[in-house]
Amino acid sequence: MAAAAEYGALSADESLLCLEHAEHGDTIHPSLRVVDARTGEVKAELHDEGKALCAFGWSPIPGDPRLAIGHERRGERAPAIWNVETGEITDIPLPWDRLTEVADWWPDGSALLLFELRDGRNYLHKYTFATGELESLPTLEGSMSGARVRPDGDVWYRLQRGEQPGVVHQVGRDEPVLVAPEPPPPGRPFVPWEFTNKQGQRVHGWLVEPDEGAKPWPTLFLVHGGPTSVDLDRWAPEVQAYVDMGFCVAMLNYRGSIGFGAAWRDTLIGNIGWPEVEDIVAGHDDLLARGIADPARSVVAGWSWGGYLTLLMHGMHPERFVAGVAGVPVADYAAAYADESPLLQAYDRALLGGTPDDVPQLMRERSPIEYVDRVQAPLLLLAGEHDSRCPLPQILNYVERLKARGHPHELYLYSTGHSSFDLDQRISQLKVVLDYLSKTVPGVRRLEGVREVAAEPQPA
Repeated sequence: MAAAAEYGALSADESLLCLEHAEHGDTIHPSLRVVDARTGEVKAELHDEGKALCAFGWSPIPGDPRLAIGHERRGERAPAIWNVETGEITDIPLPWDRLTEVADWWPDGSALLLFELRDGRNYLHKYTFATGELESLPTLEGSMSGARVRPDGDVWYRLQRGEQPGVVHQVGRDEPVLVAPEPPPPGRPFVPWEFTNKQGQRVHGWLVEPDEGAKPWPTLFLVHGGPTSVDLDRWAPEVQAYVDMGFCVAMLNYRGSIGFGAAWRDTLIGNIGWPEVEDIVAGHDDLLARGIADPARSVVAGWSWGGYLTLLMHGMHPERFVAGVAGVPVADYAAAYADESPLLQAYDRALLGGTPDDVPQLMRERSPIEYVDRVQAPLLLLAGEHDSRCPLPQILNYVERLKARGHPHELYLYSTGHSSFDLDQRISQLKVVLDYLSKTVPGVRRLEGVREVAAEPQPA
Protein backbone atom coordinates (compact mmCIF):
# COMPACT_ATOMS: atom_id res chain seq x y z
CA MET A 1 0.00 0.00 0.00
CA ALA A 2 1.29 3.44 -0.91
CA ALA A 3 0.10 5.13 2.26
CA ALA A 4 2.64 5.81 4.98
CA ALA A 5 0.56 4.20 7.71
CA GLU A 6 1.50 4.98 11.29
CA TYR A 7 -1.41 3.45 13.17
CA GLY A 8 -3.89 0.70 12.50
CA ALA A 9 -7.02 -0.48 14.27
CA LEU A 10 -8.92 -3.73 13.70
CA SER A 11 -12.68 -3.87 14.07
CA ALA A 12 -14.13 -6.17 16.74
CA ASP A 13 -14.75 -8.97 14.24
CA GLU A 14 -11.32 -8.34 12.61
CA SER A 15 -12.90 -7.73 9.21
CA LEU A 16 -11.95 -4.06 8.84
CA LEU A 17 -8.66 -2.28 9.33
CA CYS A 18 -8.34 1.50 9.71
CA LEU A 19 -5.07 3.16 8.71
CA GLU A 20 -3.83 6.65 9.41
CA HIS A 21 -1.76 7.86 6.46
CA ALA A 22 -0.09 10.89 4.93
CA GLU A 23 -0.21 9.76 1.33
CA HIS A 24 -1.10 13.33 0.34
CA GLY A 25 2.26 14.51 1.70
CA ASP A 26 1.16 16.40 4.83
CA THR A 27 2.31 14.42 7.86
CA ILE A 28 0.99 17.06 10.27
CA HIS A 29 -2.55 16.46 8.99
CA PRO A 30 -3.01 12.70 8.35
CA SER A 31 -6.07 11.11 6.75
CA LEU A 32 -7.96 7.85 7.36
CA ARG A 33 -8.52 4.83 5.15
CA VAL A 34 -10.52 1.70 5.98
CA VAL A 35 -9.68 -1.51 4.13
CA ASP A 36 -10.97 -5.06 4.14
CA ALA A 37 -8.55 -6.81 6.49
CA ARG A 38 -8.56 -9.98 4.36
CA THR A 39 -8.40 -8.62 0.81
CA GLY A 40 -6.97 -5.12 1.22
CA GLU A 41 -9.91 -3.63 -0.71
CA VAL A 42 -10.53 0.00 0.21
CA LYS A 43 -13.91 0.32 1.91
CA ALA A 44 -13.92 3.98 3.00
CA GLU A 45 -11.77 7.13 2.89
CA LEU A 46 -11.80 10.26 5.04
CA HIS A 47 -9.71 13.37 4.32
CA ASP A 48 -9.98 16.85 5.82
CA GLU A 49 -7.80 19.25 3.83
CA GLY A 50 -5.38 21.05 6.17
CA LYS A 51 -6.81 19.34 9.26
CA ALA A 52 -5.71 16.17 11.06
CA LEU A 53 -7.73 12.99 11.50
CA CYS A 54 -6.97 10.05 13.77
CA ALA A 55 -8.57 6.75 14.69
CA PHE A 56 -9.27 5.93 18.35
CA GLY A 57 -11.02 2.57 18.13
CA TRP A 58 -13.92 0.56 16.76
CA SER A 59 -17.14 -0.24 18.54
CA PRO A 60 -16.66 -3.38 20.68
CA ILE A 61 -19.72 -4.97 19.06
CA PRO A 62 -18.81 -7.43 16.25
CA GLY A 63 -20.19 -6.22 12.92
CA ASP A 64 -20.77 -2.68 14.19
CA PRO A 65 -19.32 -0.27 11.55
CA ARG A 66 -18.90 2.64 13.99
CA LEU A 67 -15.35 3.94 14.47
CA ALA A 68 -14.45 6.54 17.08
CA ILE A 69 -12.21 9.15 15.44
CA GLY A 70 -10.60 12.48 16.24
CA HIS A 71 -11.01 15.51 13.96
CA GLU A 72 -10.14 19.21 13.88
CA ARG A 73 -13.21 20.60 12.13
CA ARG A 74 -14.01 22.98 14.96
CA GLY A 75 -10.62 23.56 16.57
CA GLU A 76 -8.21 21.27 18.38
CA ARG A 77 -8.76 17.51 18.30
CA ALA A 78 -12.30 16.50 19.21
CA PRO A 79 -14.16 13.15 19.08
CA ALA A 80 -16.71 11.94 16.55
CA ILE A 81 -18.20 8.68 15.29
CA TRP A 82 -17.62 7.62 11.70
CA ASN A 83 -20.02 5.03 10.28
CA VAL A 84 -17.81 3.53 7.61
CA GLU A 85 -20.76 1.82 5.87
CA THR A 86 -22.87 4.94 5.38
CA GLY A 87 -20.08 7.52 5.52
CA GLU A 88 -22.00 9.49 8.15
CA ILE A 89 -19.96 11.40 10.74
CA THR A 90 -21.64 12.22 14.04
CA ASP A 91 -19.87 14.88 16.09
CA ILE A 92 -19.74 14.48 19.87
CA PRO A 93 -20.92 17.88 21.17
CA LEU A 94 -18.61 19.37 23.80
CA PRO A 95 -18.95 22.67 25.68
CA TRP A 96 -15.23 23.41 25.28
CA ASP A 97 -12.54 23.65 22.60
CA ARG A 98 -9.71 21.71 24.18
CA LEU A 99 -7.91 18.57 23.09
CA THR A 100 -10.29 15.70 23.83
CA GLU A 101 -9.77 12.07 22.83
CA VAL A 102 -11.64 8.80 23.11
CA ALA A 103 -10.06 6.60 25.77
CA ASP A 104 -12.46 3.65 25.41
CA TRP A 105 -15.97 2.39 24.63
CA TRP A 106 -18.39 0.97 27.15
CA PRO A 107 -18.54 -2.81 26.53
CA ASP A 108 -22.09 -2.70 25.15
CA GLY A 109 -21.25 0.12 22.72
CA SER A 110 -23.66 2.52 24.43
CA ALA A 111 -21.19 5.18 25.52
CA LEU A 112 -17.69 6.59 25.16
CA LEU A 113 -15.05 7.34 27.76
CA LEU A 114 -13.56 10.74 26.89
CA PHE A 115 -10.15 12.01 27.89
CA GLU A 116 -9.87 15.82 28.21
CA LEU A 117 -6.58 17.74 28.48
CA ARG A 118 -6.98 20.98 30.43
CA ASP A 119 -4.01 23.10 31.53
CA GLY A 120 -1.65 20.14 31.77
CA ARG A 121 -4.01 17.82 33.65
CA ASN A 122 -6.47 15.19 32.46
CA TYR A 123 -10.18 14.79 33.14
CA LEU A 124 -12.57 11.93 32.30
CA HIS A 125 -16.11 12.16 30.95
CA LYS A 126 -18.79 9.69 29.88
CA TYR A 127 -20.82 10.42 26.75
CA THR A 128 -23.99 8.35 26.36
CA PHE A 129 -25.31 8.03 22.80
CA ALA A 130 -28.99 7.46 23.59
CA THR A 131 -29.41 10.57 25.75
CA GLY A 132 -26.59 12.80 24.53
CA GLU A 133 -25.60 13.27 28.18
CA LEU A 134 -22.03 14.30 28.95
CA GLU A 135 -21.14 13.30 32.49
CA SER A 136 -17.95 14.42 34.23
CA LEU A 137 -16.47 11.52 36.19
CA PRO A 138 -14.95 12.04 39.66
CA THR A 139 -11.18 11.59 39.42
CA LEU A 140 -8.15 12.72 41.39
CA GLU A 141 -6.01 15.61 40.17
CA GLY A 142 -3.06 14.90 37.91
CA SER A 143 -2.27 13.58 34.45
CA MET A 144 -3.33 10.20 33.14
CA SER A 145 -1.36 7.77 31.03
CA GLY A 146 -4.33 5.49 30.45
CA ALA A 147 -8.01 4.92 31.22
CA ARG A 148 -10.24 1.95 30.40
CA VAL A 149 -13.76 0.69 30.97
CA ARG A 150 -13.79 -2.72 32.60
CA PRO A 151 -16.29 -5.47 31.63
CA ASP A 152 -18.51 -4.59 34.61
CA GLY A 153 -18.63 -0.90 33.60
CA ASP A 154 -16.20 0.37 36.23
CA VAL A 155 -13.57 2.82 34.98
CA TRP A 156 -9.94 2.45 35.97
CA TYR A 157 -7.30 5.07 35.21
CA ARG A 158 -3.56 5.43 35.75
CA LEU A 159 -2.77 8.72 37.47
CA GLN A 160 0.54 10.45 38.06
CA ARG A 161 1.59 13.86 39.36
CA GLY A 162 4.69 15.61 40.61
CA GLU A 163 4.45 13.99 44.03
CA GLN A 164 3.94 10.38 42.86
CA PRO A 165 4.52 7.97 39.95
CA GLY A 166 1.68 6.21 38.16
CA VAL A 167 -0.96 4.65 40.40
CA VAL A 168 -4.11 2.86 39.21
CA HIS A 169 -7.36 4.26 40.57
CA GLN A 170 -11.03 3.47 40.08
CA VAL A 171 -13.38 6.34 39.27
CA GLY A 172 -15.21 7.42 42.40
CA ARG A 173 -12.66 6.01 44.86
CA ASP A 174 -9.75 7.83 46.47
CA GLU A 175 -7.86 4.71 47.53
CA PRO A 176 -5.73 3.25 44.72
CA VAL A 177 -6.51 -0.09 43.11
CA LEU A 178 -2.88 -0.85 42.30
CA VAL A 179 0.42 0.68 43.45
CA ALA A 180 4.05 -0.21 42.93
CA PRO A 181 5.33 -2.66 45.58
CA GLU A 182 8.16 -0.30 46.59
CA PRO A 183 7.13 3.25 45.68
CA PRO A 184 9.87 5.90 45.55
CA PRO A 185 10.00 8.81 47.98
CA PRO A 186 7.44 11.51 47.18
CA GLY A 187 8.48 14.32 44.87
CA ARG A 188 7.90 18.04 45.07
CA PRO A 189 4.52 19.15 43.65
CA PHE A 190 4.05 20.77 40.26
CA VAL A 191 2.51 24.16 41.02
CA PRO A 192 0.44 25.75 38.20
CA TRP A 193 1.97 28.94 36.84
CA GLU A 194 0.78 31.41 34.25
CA PHE A 195 1.99 34.69 32.80
CA THR A 196 1.36 36.98 29.84
CA ASN A 197 3.61 36.98 26.79
CA LYS A 198 4.53 39.94 24.58
CA GLN A 199 1.41 39.38 22.49
CA GLY A 200 -0.84 39.72 25.55
CA GLN A 201 -1.60 35.99 25.54
CA ARG A 202 -1.86 33.76 28.61
CA VAL A 203 0.93 31.17 28.81
CA HIS A 204 0.50 28.18 31.11
CA GLY A 205 3.31 26.39 32.90
CA TRP A 206 4.53 24.67 36.07
CA LEU A 207 6.93 25.59 38.84
CA VAL A 208 8.61 22.96 41.00
CA GLU A 209 10.20 24.73 43.94
CA PRO A 210 12.90 23.49 46.33
CA ASP A 211 11.89 22.90 49.94
CA GLU A 212 14.81 24.89 51.37
CA GLY A 213 16.90 27.93 50.61
CA ALA A 214 15.90 31.55 50.21
CA LYS A 215 14.53 33.22 47.10
CA PRO A 216 15.61 34.15 44.54
CA TRP A 217 16.55 30.58 43.63
CA PRO A 218 18.80 29.26 40.93
CA THR A 219 16.25 28.54 38.23
CA LEU A 220 16.30 25.97 35.43
CA PHE A 221 13.97 26.50 32.49
CA LEU A 222 13.29 22.98 31.25
CA VAL A 223 11.81 23.34 27.76
CA HIS A 224 9.75 20.48 26.37
CA GLY A 225 10.31 18.96 22.93
CA GLY A 226 7.85 18.26 20.18
CA PRO A 227 7.10 21.00 19.42
CA THR A 228 3.55 19.62 19.46
CA SER A 229 3.83 18.28 22.99
CA VAL A 230 2.87 19.56 26.43
CA ASP A 231 4.25 19.75 29.95
CA LEU A 232 1.93 17.85 32.28
CA ASP A 233 1.59 17.49 36.03
CA ARG A 234 3.61 14.27 36.01
CA TRP A 235 6.09 12.10 37.83
CA ALA A 236 9.48 13.22 36.51
CA PRO A 237 12.59 11.95 38.36
CA GLU A 238 14.79 14.21 36.21
CA VAL A 239 12.88 17.27 37.42
CA GLN A 240 13.07 16.12 41.03
CA ALA A 241 16.85 15.65 40.71
CA TYR A 242 17.23 19.27 39.61
CA VAL A 243 15.08 20.38 42.54
CA ASP A 244 17.27 18.32 44.89
CA MET A 245 20.24 20.33 43.61
CA GLY A 246 18.46 23.51 44.76
CA PHE A 247 16.96 24.62 41.45
CA CYS A 248 13.48 25.97 40.99
CA VAL A 249 12.41 24.20 37.79
CA ALA A 250 10.20 26.19 35.42
CA MET A 251 8.32 24.49 32.57
CA LEU A 252 6.06 26.33 30.16
CA ASN A 253 3.68 25.38 27.39
CA TYR A 254 4.94 27.79 24.76
CA ARG A 255 3.08 28.52 21.53
CA GLY A 256 3.13 25.27 19.58
CA SER A 257 2.13 23.15 22.59
CA ILE A 258 -1.00 21.02 22.44
CA GLY A 259 -4.04 21.36 24.67
CA PHE A 260 -4.56 25.13 24.34
CA GLY A 261 -6.49 25.33 21.08
CA ALA A 262 -5.65 24.82 17.41
CA ALA A 263 -4.52 28.41 16.85
CA TRP A 264 -2.00 28.16 19.71
CA ARG A 265 -0.66 24.84 18.47
CA ASP A 266 -0.44 25.89 14.81
CA THR A 267 1.34 29.21 15.47
CA LEU A 268 4.62 27.56 14.47
CA ILE A 269 3.60 26.47 10.98
CA GLY A 270 5.88 28.60 8.82
CA ASN A 271 6.96 30.51 11.94
CA ILE A 272 9.27 28.32 14.01
CA GLY A 273 11.57 29.32 16.84
CA TRP A 274 10.75 32.93 17.50
CA PRO A 275 7.32 32.50 19.17
CA GLU A 276 8.70 29.89 21.58
CA VAL A 277 11.77 31.99 22.42
CA GLU A 278 9.53 35.00 22.99
CA ASP A 279 7.41 32.98 25.45
CA ILE A 280 10.48 31.69 27.31
CA VAL A 281 11.80 35.24 27.65
CA ALA A 282 8.42 36.40 28.97
CA GLY A 283 8.36 33.55 31.49
CA HIS A 284 11.86 34.36 32.69
CA ASP A 285 10.96 38.04 33.04
CA ASP A 286 7.90 37.05 35.06
CA LEU A 287 9.94 34.97 37.53
CA LEU A 288 12.56 37.71 37.82
CA ALA A 289 9.85 40.26 38.59
CA ARG A 290 8.38 37.99 41.25
CA GLY A 291 11.75 37.53 42.92
CA ILE A 292 11.68 33.79 42.26
CA ALA A 293 14.50 33.46 39.71
CA ASP A 294 18.06 34.61 40.32
CA PRO A 295 19.32 36.38 37.16
CA ALA A 296 22.90 35.31 37.94
CA ARG A 297 21.89 31.65 38.27
CA SER A 298 19.32 31.06 35.53
CA VAL A 299 19.78 28.15 33.10
CA VAL A 300 17.84 26.89 30.08
CA ALA A 301 17.82 23.24 29.01
CA GLY A 302 15.85 20.89 26.78
CA TRP A 303 15.92 17.85 24.53
CA SER A 304 15.10 17.61 20.81
CA TRP A 305 12.96 20.68 20.01
CA GLY A 306 13.75 21.84 23.53
CA GLY A 307 17.43 21.51 22.65
CA TYR A 308 16.82 23.53 19.49
CA LEU A 309 15.19 26.28 21.53
CA THR A 310 18.02 26.16 24.08
CA LEU A 311 20.61 26.89 21.40
CA LEU A 312 18.43 29.47 19.69
CA MET A 313 17.85 31.22 23.01
CA HIS A 314 21.58 31.41 23.77
CA GLY A 315 22.25 32.89 20.35
CA MET A 316 19.40 35.40 20.33
CA HIS A 317 19.59 36.40 24.01
CA PRO A 318 23.19 35.59 24.96
CA GLU A 319 23.18 37.58 28.21
CA ARG A 320 20.08 36.01 29.75
CA PHE A 321 21.17 32.54 30.93
CA VAL A 322 24.45 31.52 32.56
CA ALA A 323 24.55 28.00 31.09
CA GLY A 324 22.70 25.81 28.62
CA VAL A 325 22.09 22.09 28.16
CA ALA A 326 20.96 21.02 24.68
CA GLY A 327 20.13 17.34 24.27
CA VAL A 328 19.88 15.99 20.68
CA PRO A 329 19.13 19.50 19.34
CA VAL A 330 18.44 20.84 15.89
CA ALA A 331 21.56 23.02 15.69
CA ASP A 332 21.96 23.56 11.92
CA TYR A 333 18.46 23.21 10.48
CA ALA A 334 19.35 22.97 6.78
CA ALA A 335 22.04 20.36 7.41
CA ALA A 336 19.71 18.45 9.73
CA TYR A 337 17.06 18.26 7.01
CA ALA A 338 19.55 16.80 4.54
CA ASP A 339 20.37 13.87 6.87
CA GLU A 340 16.90 13.23 8.37
CA SER A 341 14.76 10.20 7.67
CA PRO A 342 12.19 10.72 4.85
CA LEU A 343 9.35 10.76 7.38
CA LEU A 344 10.98 13.61 9.33
CA GLN A 345 11.71 15.47 6.10
CA ALA A 346 8.02 15.30 5.23
CA TYR A 347 7.17 16.65 8.68
CA ASP A 348 9.64 19.51 8.28
CA ARG A 349 8.24 20.44 4.87
CA ALA A 350 4.76 20.66 6.39
CA LEU A 351 6.05 22.65 9.37
CA LEU A 352 8.33 25.04 7.46
CA GLY A 353 6.21 25.45 4.34
CA GLY A 354 8.76 23.75 2.11
CA THR A 355 12.32 22.49 2.09
CA PRO A 356 15.09 24.65 3.57
CA ASP A 357 15.96 25.69 0.00
CA ASP A 358 12.35 26.79 -0.53
CA VAL A 359 12.39 29.02 2.57
CA PRO A 360 15.98 30.34 2.78
CA GLN A 361 15.09 33.44 4.81
CA LEU A 362 13.29 31.34 7.43
CA MET A 363 16.34 29.10 7.67
CA ARG A 364 18.69 32.03 8.15
CA GLU A 365 16.54 33.61 10.83
CA ARG A 366 15.51 30.53 12.80
CA SER A 367 18.54 28.21 12.74
CA PRO A 368 20.76 28.26 15.87
CA ILE A 369 23.97 28.04 13.87
CA GLU A 370 23.28 31.51 12.45
CA TYR A 371 23.70 32.91 15.97
CA VAL A 372 26.48 30.65 17.27
CA ASP A 373 29.10 33.40 17.31
CA ARG A 374 26.98 35.44 19.72
CA VAL A 375 26.76 32.71 22.38
CA GLN A 376 28.31 33.80 25.70
CA ALA A 377 27.42 31.10 28.24
CA PRO A 378 29.03 27.65 28.45
CA LEU A 379 27.07 24.88 26.75
CA LEU A 380 26.68 21.12 27.17
CA LEU A 381 25.45 19.26 24.10
CA LEU A 382 24.37 15.61 24.10
CA ALA A 383 23.97 13.69 20.86
CA GLY A 384 23.13 10.21 19.61
CA GLU A 385 25.58 8.81 17.08
CA HIS A 386 22.76 7.14 15.11
CA ASP A 387 20.04 9.76 15.45
CA SER A 388 17.82 10.07 12.34
CA ARG A 389 15.64 12.80 13.89
CA CYS A 390 18.31 15.32 14.91
CA PRO A 391 21.34 13.85 13.13
CA LEU A 392 24.84 14.05 14.58
CA PRO A 393 26.65 15.81 11.67
CA GLN A 394 24.64 19.02 12.02
CA ILE A 395 25.38 19.09 15.77
CA LEU A 396 29.08 18.65 14.99
CA ASN A 397 28.82 21.63 12.61
CA TYR A 398 27.68 23.75 15.55
CA VAL A 399 30.35 22.35 17.85
CA GLU A 400 33.08 23.11 15.32
CA ARG A 401 31.94 26.72 15.25
CA LEU A 402 32.19 26.85 19.06
CA LYS A 403 35.65 25.30 18.92
CA ALA A 404 36.81 27.79 16.28
CA ARG A 405 36.24 30.68 18.67
CA GLY A 406 37.46 28.81 21.74
CA HIS A 407 34.06 28.90 23.39
CA PRO A 408 33.65 26.73 26.52
CA HIS A 409 31.50 23.70 25.78
CA GLU A 410 31.26 19.96 26.28
CA LEU A 411 29.89 17.30 23.93
CA TYR A 412 28.62 13.98 25.25
CA LEU A 413 28.10 11.26 22.61
CA TYR A 414 26.17 8.05 23.10
CA SER A 415 25.89 5.14 20.70
CA THR A 416 22.16 4.90 20.04
CA GLY A 417 19.60 7.11 18.29
CA HIS A 418 17.43 10.06 19.25
CA SER A 419 16.57 8.55 22.63
CA SER A 420 18.34 5.77 24.44
CA PHE A 421 16.09 3.01 25.74
CA ASP A 422 18.91 1.63 27.86
CA LEU A 423 18.11 2.62 31.44
CA ASP A 424 21.76 2.69 32.54
CA GLN A 425 22.64 4.98 29.64
CA ARG A 426 19.80 7.35 30.48
CA ILE A 427 20.96 7.51 34.08
CA SER A 428 24.49 8.22 32.87
CA GLN A 429 23.21 11.06 30.69
CA LEU A 430 21.37 12.62 33.62
CA LYS A 431 24.47 12.34 35.79
CA VAL A 432 26.48 14.13 33.10
CA VAL A 433 23.92 16.94 33.07
CA LEU A 434 23.83 17.17 36.87
CA ASP A 435 27.62 17.25 37.02
CA TYR A 436 27.77 19.97 34.37
CA LEU A 437 25.24 22.16 36.15
CA SER A 438 27.06 21.76 39.47
CA LYS A 439 30.24 23.05 37.78
CA THR A 440 28.68 25.98 35.94
CA VAL A 441 25.94 27.34 38.23
CA PRO A 442 27.11 28.90 41.51
CA GLY A 443 25.61 27.70 44.75
CA VAL A 444 23.78 24.57 43.63
CA ARG A 445 24.24 21.28 45.45
CA ARG A 446 26.29 18.46 43.93
CA LEU A 447 24.29 15.27 44.35
CA GLU A 448 25.93 12.17 45.76
CA GLY A 449 27.09 9.61 43.20
CA VAL A 450 27.39 11.98 40.23
CA ARG A 451 31.15 12.46 40.01
CA GLU A 452 32.24 8.96 39.11
CA VAL A 453 30.00 8.65 36.04
CA ALA A 454 30.19 12.15 34.58
CA ALA A 455 33.40 11.48 32.64
CA GLU A 456 31.99 8.54 30.64
CA PRO A 457 32.40 8.85 27.69
CA GLN A 458 35.00 11.57 27.35
CA PRO A 459 33.65 14.85 25.91
CA ALA A 460 34.69 15.40 22.30
